[in-house]
Amino acid sequence: MESYMVFKDLAIIIIAAKVCGIAARKCKAPQVVGEIIAGLLIGPSILGWVNQTEFLLEMAEIGVILLMFSAGLETDLRDLMKTGPVAALIACAGVFIPLICGALLYMAFYGAAPWGSEEFYKAVFVGTILTATSVSITVQSLKEMGKLKGKVGTTILSAAIIDDVIGIIVLTFVIGFKSPDSDPMSVIVSTVSFFAFAIIVGFLSYKLFQMVDAKYPHTRRIPIAGLAFCLAMAYIAERYFGIADITGAYVAGIILCSIRDSEYIAEKMDINSYMMFGPIFFASIGLKTSVDHVSMDILLFSAAFVAVGLVSKIIGCGLMARLCKFKGLDCVKIGVGMMTRGEVALIVSQKGLSAGLLTPVYFTSVILLIIVSSIATPILLKVLFAADEKGQAG
Repeated sequence: MESYMVFKDLAIIIIAAKVCGIAARKCKAPQVVGEIIAGLLIGPSILGWVNQTEFLLEMAEIGVILLMFSAGLETDLRDLMKTGPVAALIACAGVFIPLICGALLYMAFYGAAPWGSEEFYKAVFVGTILTATSVSITVQSLKEMGKLKGKVGTTILSAAIIDDVIGIIVLTFVIGFKSPDSDPMSVIVSTVSFFAFAIIVGFLSYKLFQMVDAKYPHTRRIPIAGLAFCLAMAYIAERYFGIADITGAYVAGIILCSIRDSEYIAEKMDINSYMMFGPIFFASIGLKTSVDHVSMDILLFSAAFVAVGLVSKIIGCGLMARLCKFKGLDCVKIGVGMMTRGEVALIVSQKGLSAGLLTPVYFTSVILLIIVSSIATPILLKVLFAADEKGQAG
């Protein structure tokens, strides 16, 4: 293919992603949903204007690295420490229950798989997709109702952050165990070694960035150095520890999230992500999504996948909230607030596709879960808070 053809592909992807993203936002759905649909429309499944190429795959990989780096940068460690134990327990339940339910769902459709087999890891991976939480829709809904700073709102936000950290660790283990030449102990050693390395390097890097930030505050060299650090951690994680590169990028963001100019770095990363790499990544999900082989079996699985994805979060987080002394309706609010899925679920799915744990046709199920959870969560939260206020008034 002539090298200049890539410019046409990029132009089509960026314009289509923006137009569909705006349309999705007008329909009260996340913009990323529109960008995914854009990829589906312009891809080989429908219009055939753009085909997946090696260059686009590499651009999408940079996009996912930047997204995870930004997610780490936006983590508030102080808030995390304040609500720590309760939020951590709720997050653990919000990971464990969906993980088990997702694996059982896959086995119910495709048969029980023996421990350690290829099908077993595929089942566990389906559960891993369900562990992720995206609270952007929840945050906006709680803001509109003036409930973001309350006990329930703070708990949801903190639990969601911990939830994603645990989800990424689970993903790291699942992909590590799936490798045919790996054994459980080597995967555990590699993962523990990486996080030990991250703590040591993270402390030294944090101090270095603090010094540079104090001497050259709010200068472009800070985000440039931050980006280089993110890419280096992604490379080291994958190359030397066999850990997913997104884990390295996310840890890099966590390390830098407490320096004074962390918001400045995040702002500069968002420009790159918003302008090019983000739309390419989300559109690439649509480009890979295959509708040619969508059968009644896949549609039934998708419906069950969405139902299990929503209910398992409500049950897992809600029951743990109850054990942590939250009242009846507050438990349901926390469960509902944790059931939205977004970028992290897509990133996990993308990694599963690369590792051979997922086939493109199952992206349909993930996209449906994101759309349904994004629409249902704000509606249910408003109903629950209104019912609670009515009950207190009565």
